[in-house]
Amino acid sequence: MEFILNDSIIKTDKPGGMTLLDFIRYDNHLTGTKIGCREGDCGACTVLIGELKEGKVSYKSMTSCITPLINVKGKHVVTIEGLNMKELSPVQQAFVETGGTQCGFCTAGFIVSLSGYCMSEKEPRYEDGISAIDGNICRCTGYKSIERATDMIVERLAQKDVNDPVSWLVNEQFIPEYFIDIPNKLEAIKMASQPTNGHEEGLPKVGGGTDLYVQRPDDLITGSVNGFYDLPALKNITITTNKCLLGAGVTVSDLMKSKEFNSLFPSLQKHLKLVSSTQIRNMGTIAGNFVNASPIGDLTIFFLALDSTLHLRETGGEIRKVKLRDFYKGYKEITLKANELVEGVEFNLPDDSTYFNFEKVSKRTYLDIASVNAAICITLTADGCVETIHASAGGVGPTPLYLSKTSSYLKGKSLTPDHVRSAVEMLREDTSPISDVRGSREYKILLLRQLFFAHFIELFPEKFEIEMLV
Repeated sequence: MEFILNDSIIKTDKPGGMTLLDFIRYDNHLTGTKIGCREGDCGACTVLIGELKEGKVSYKSMTSCITPLINVKGKHVVTIEGLNMKELSPVQQAFVETGGTQCGFCTAGFIVSLSGYCMSEKEPRYEDGISAIDGNICRCTGYKSIERATDMIVERLAQKDVNDPVSWLVNEQFIPEYFIDIPNKLEAIKMASQPTNGHEEGLPKVGGGTDLYVQRPDDLITGSVNGFYDLPALKNITITTNKCLLGAGVTVSDLMKSKEFNSLFPSLQKHLKLVSSTQIRNMGTIAGNFVNASPIGDLTIFFLALDSTLHLRETGGEIRKVKLRDFYKGYKEITLKANELVEGVEFNLPDDSTYFNFEKVSKRTYLDIASVNAAICITLTADGCVETIHASAGGVGPTPLYLSKTSSYLKGKSLTPDHVRSAVEMLREDTSPISDVRGSREYKILLLRQLFFAHFIELFPEKFEIEMLV
């Protein structure tokens, strides 16, 4: 396996299942990348991963503690050491001037995330700078000093050439000069690599690794894995006349950056920002969220409400189509055969008469798993009656739930507060919540009720007010 680590070309035969964090720290002695939670939550281990696309290198922040080594093959990995120069960069200097570091354990992750934001080809905005560090946690500062540092950085970026940000950043001493030649080096690595699908029977299948490396790291870190994260065939977003087909390897960030997908769902940015953090959204794939089978998987709840269909394929076989609502047999049990792979997910395109909403409640607004999440997709007739409706909910049963009885009740009815209140009573028949660390059974029932009301208040504010429903 060959890739670039900071300004050095790396050739290694280490197992592809090894975490990038361990390779960085123990094999290359770059200890600025910190070991924190080992679950992708704290951001202390954040690195930048650069991938060559059409002659340019596109950088994304990722948590190295749950990144399999196989996923950086042919790419550029940047640690905090790879950003250091003789003098402090403007990002580092901003943290010094605002008191943005105290104990310092989290600081490297913040610096890396913000440096990656600086390399974006988007116009600089304070809100985007803050979003870039939504996966970095600090226990000391209270964040206000870090927010002020971010504001200073964004002001410095006002003159950035968004068409060639790397050259401008090098000239302004944001990043070292070696970044200029990275595209040529990555191209040389690509030309020298042997074409292979890299897959062997019997090895664990890994995409982004964001759940597997939390749930069962010991099964992965010492051996080889079948890496699916970079397979081009699984990265497509295909929109036809009346269907959308997403490849299994499409990430949350891919969806958020897709102009076509954003046009289908006008509130997509707001909805998907509730999914974990920037780093995890850069890594986590849609198929991984489905196969994980978590009862509170955000993407699963999202796509259940679209009445989606999975494309499954055995090695060398034909595609088998399964409704996402039929994919789950019980807690963490799915209808995927041992030699099958999720190849994609398909759903009907929404039109002007379609209304979609996603809601989530968690202890933290961002970078947290849901206590309860819910989604709904409604199509109305010309006279305002419900033509089709698909509702889903998570955290209220052993699997991600398609709310069949609730949906059936509302189909064909006019949108009135009385009908919505009656539909809420059907939620008890569709769900079976239990008490756990995220709340009591009664709390979850109440929470789902409120989220169901929230769908209609959000989508039809001219018809519904909270006072009409409670």
